[in-house]
Amino acid sequence: MDWNKVREERPAFAGLRGKTPEAAFGGLTTPCYILDKAALRRNGEILKGVQDRTGCRILLAQKAFSNYDLYPVLEPYLAGTEASGLYEAKLGREAMPGKEVHVFCGAYREDQMEEVCQVADHIVFNSPRQLKTWGPMAKKAGKSVGLRINPECSTQEGHAIYDPCAPGSRMGTTRAQWDAWMTPDLVELLDGIHFHTLCEQDAQDLKKTLDAVEEKFGDVLPHMKWVNMGGGHHITRPGYHIPLLEECIRRAQKAWDVTVYLEPGEACALNAGYLATRVLDVVENGDVKIAILDTSAACHMPDVLEMPYRPPLYGAGEPGERPVTWRLGSGTCLAGDVAGDYSFDGDLEVGDLLLFGDMAIYTTCKNNTFNGMPLPDIDVLEEDGTVKVLKRFGYEDFKMRLGR
Repeated sequence: MDWNKVREERPAFAGLRGKTPEAAFGGLTTPCYILDKAALRRNGEILKGVQDRTGCRILLAQKAFSNYDLYPVLEPYLAGTEASGLYEAKLGREAMPGKEVHVFCGAYREDQMEEVCQVADHIVFNSPRQLKTWGPMAKKAGKSVGLRINPECSTQEGHAIYDPCAPGSRMGTTRAQWDAWMTPDLVELLDGIHFHTLCEQDAQDLKKTLDAVEEKFGDVLPHMKWVNMGGGHHITRPGYHIPLLEECIRRAQKAWDVTVYLEPGEACALNAGYLATRVLDVVENGDVKIAILDTSAACHMPDVLEMPYRPPLYGAGEPGERPVTWRLGSGTCLAGDVAGDYSFDGDLEVGDLLLFGDMAIYTTCKNNTFNGMPLPDIDVLEEDGTVKVLKRFGYEDFKMRLGR
């Protein structure tokens, strides 16, 4: 296939500046992640604009993007970091010193709670029981205390794996649970209310959620100092309805006289990374053309199988959209370790460099070494277009997690 004839204009590949993957990254050892500083900065500028116009405060949800060497790029544009437990809270405190550190955890461990109180500014609890157990300790330490609510307003029908409002969800306190367990003493502990119901969604779904929050907890919110609207806001995606988001923020500020927090993860690092991989072999099974890559969906981009999620691929389309369709698999023993079926303008060949886009999020922070697959190196695309190696991995990184 002649890659020089490919023209790729999707936002996920803007950092290539018109170059082919081979021209931009052909000298790198594959597989490797490439983090794009310029794209991170563009995202930060958009998020700062929302904060400047509304007075809200936006945090980086580290569960999506934890590459702390790049935090200095985002730091000028954000109020701080959000963590899902002690380790992320410590990372946020260390890597964005002087910024806010917020933490929410489904349940806190007794042996970690003292340290959580040392490093976090806001501590959000998932249930009245957790609030009763640890809230007084957090208050005594001078922390701002919150409770996560569940407005029971699902906007993601059919995707229970990442829907906090799915039936039977463990995430957040419903109004029925509030009425049964929230005594006046527990309510007195609260400075704020937290809700997180979205995933890669637009502001229309936030508006719908906000209606449900007001309906179920409207009597509680005027007594709070802050409201945290969680993450899942795809703010930096082209076409996202920013004016409606800002309308929702101002609505909450006016109705309840609160400081509004947002904690997106994807929006901070959307389209700010790549995963480069080479074709090791090509085989055919019946009428299915299969390329074996030196990367792995299961190991290096696990959301592809878990969510499932289909990442953009340079110069490729949906199956049948272009002349030749190929299935992209890995060298692991897992039969289902397949990144997907993609179509190209020509046949793939051994040695071809393929480039997945939007690979800064939920990759380096979730990857693994199943089957002894090497971890991809991490490289950085500098704002001047040069590429630098950030981290190389080897056998010892595989071995160290398995024993002494």
